[in-house]
Amino acid sequence: MSKAAELAALIANVNNGSSLAAKNFIINGNMNVAQRGTSTTGLGADGATYNTADRFCHSLGNTAGRFTSAIIADGPSGFANCLKLSCTTADTSVAATEYFHLQHRMEGQNLQSIAKGTADAKPITASFYVKGNASATYVAELYDADNTRQISKTFSVTTSWSRVELTFPADTTGALDDDNALSLQLAIHLHDGSNFTSGTTNSSAWASATTANRGNSSATSFFDSTSRTFFLTGVQLEIGEKATEFEHEPYEATFRKCQRYYLKRQAGSAYSYWGSGHNASATAARLHQNFPVEMNHIPVLETTAADTFYAYSIDTVALSDVPTINNPSVWGSAVTFPTGSGTLTAGRGANAIARDSTSAYLAFESEL
Repeated sequence: MSKAAELAALIANVNNGSSLAAKNFIINGNMNVAQRGTSTTGLGADGATYNTADRFCHSLGNTAGRFTSAIIADGPSGFANCLKLSCTTADTSVAATEYFHLQHRMEGQNLQSIAKGTADAKPITASFYVKGNASATYVAELYDADNTRQISKTFSVTTSWSRVELTFPADTTGALDDDNALSLQLAIHLHDGSNFTSGTTNSSAWASATTANRGNSSATSFFDSTSRTFFLTGVQLEIGEKATEFEHEPYEATFRKCQRYYLKRQAGSAYSYWGSGHNASATAARLHQNFPVEMNHIPVLETTAADTFYAYSIDTVALSDVPTINNPSVWGSAVTFPTGSGTLTAGRGANAIARDSTSAYLAFESEL
């Protein structure tokens, strides 16, 4: 985009109510944060999972296709990283109920400036960079979970990086809830069965969601071949009818936004400490974990298997069974390290440490 075009887009979007600061509703659109890891293989089972890039969800149903999700250093100019999806098991016999959607889910309280569902509703524009192993056509959808409304648009992929820019009109029907729950999601349809494609793609105006109109019968299936790849970065969703330059922000700002939904504390070395607390009993050390940001809702605990931590006290060190979460809130939680043996002294100060490995971790999850 030329400087003149960029300036015109900025002016147009400001006139539509956009702010030049914090204009992007997408978190981690440049794929710089990957707390869960940079590569996961064998994906494709039913469900919605976050595996590599923070805030980007792989949502699948009823497909035999399998794939790898990875963060790699292969972005277009100005982007160090991208998300790469690689088909590893093809699925060319597509049942009606199958789907694979790459989603970004957003809280309603962060979207009130769109004024959706009012007479002052604003258009919004999605933009992102894509490429693949071959030419392809996919669908980008905005889905209003509060009011079961949606709109979809197709886009093209080539073997070179290109920027997709899709403008979605204002919707004066269905206000988004002003709360911390899921209100809107941007979904890229990479594989759809006929349940999603047998109608006419709803592309010109928002409408009540009809599943058959959400996809497109001419779209490519990501699972059509084990050669198929899909690369994505620079994802932005902003107010206005024009796409503007991607909003790069400091890494620590993006990282803290991601920690609202997933907070991982990984062992930096063998015998890393996980804070301090006390022995709740002769068989359990209990430590308190303070969260650096308020989480979206009360989290659940993800952690490693038994015997990857020690419960450590002044008078003993004991192997811990799988840690459990206790009395969690959005600001912190107690974590219990059960030892299974009565070697601890109740009431004494305690710590937990990693056992000879950097694989040990505690993670608190509160995704939408």
